[in-house]
Amino acid sequence: MPEQDLRLQQLQSWLDEQLPILFNAQGWGAVPPATLTAASSDASFRRYFRWEGGAHTFVVMDAPPPQENCKSFVDIADLLAKSGINVPKIYAEDLPRGFLLLNDLGRKTYLDVIDAQNADQLFSDAIDALLAFQQLPMDAPLPSYDVALLRRELELFPEWYVRRHLGIEFDTRQRDLWQRVSEQLIDSALAQPKVLVHRDYMPRNLMISAPNPGVLDFQDAVYGPVTYDITCLFKDAFLSWPQARVRAWQRSYWERAAQLGIPVHADFDAFLRASDLMGVQRHLKVIGIFARICHRDGKPRYLADVPRFFAYIEAVLADRPELRELGELLASLREPAEASV
Repeated sequence: MPEQDLRLQQLQSWLDEQLPILFNAQGWGAVPPATLTAASSDASFRRYFRWEGGAHTFVVMDAPPPQENCKSFVDIADLLAKSGINVPKIYAEDLPRGFLLLNDLGRKTYLDVIDAQNADQLFSDAIDALLAFQQLPMDAPLPSYDVALLRRELELFPEWYVRRHLGIEFDTRQRDLWQRVSEQLIDSALAQPKVLVHRDYMPRNLMISAPNPGVLDFQDAVYGPVTYDITCLFKDAFLSWPQARVRAWQRSYWERAAQLGIPVHADFDAFLRASDLMGVQRHLKVIGIFARICHRDGKPRYLADVPRFFAYIEAVLADRPELRELGELLASLREPAEASV
């Protein structure tokens, strides 16, 4: 029997044990006949199912250890809930096996519904939630976005995209350029004030819910650069916005954050520069991750969004002459392909 099918059987058996306990504790009566259908999957090993029976609906997470860590999801859900963030309520958990029974935050993500007309309101709600968890005291036992983590993320680009996907080994000049660019991006990130960072705060992980938004996929949260999540929100993998609108949203966030005492840069231009460089670090990481998902995990569809991230980088390069060495490096990676045409 395939391993996934075996896990699904185990998950169903676990639900058969847990649901009567939950229904009895809540005074809901007997567990009604129900269906269990796939709700979503993502680039990780996690899967989500929707349980529906009578007037009740739940989301069930299957996060197989050792690839996934349910404990961090549980801990950070509790942390975010303290700030009023609408995160999944956990009704039952089996951490050793990687099963969680959650309340259902809805069927539509921001990505499903956002458009030019409703974006202002949806992003305003998303910024409200972001500001709420950025005000949390940094006293939870979370990792920091330190030199080692930033460098490990950046190295995904040469390892998986350049070497594995393009089939290119850096020559001495390219290696020197990459080293200097990496140091520049890492130094910029480390120089920023720190807050709680979701790390994947984008429309695909925000649910249309009440209160809005429901926030998902926060299990990798760390303490790190204040610009990280707001940059991620507007420059994500699946949709892009005109720069003028992004700048207006960034200014709105920056003004509101400053009023709340969140440690954003005192000067808006300094904030934008930090955001631009933080975005480049993330974009290079994501390009590497998408190449890894393709070549290691057999999911090539993510590569279709790589050009979007290169476009984000090129837009920053046009505004930031201090990143000219990154522009030189990226141009040198295109030359072999162009020469072969």
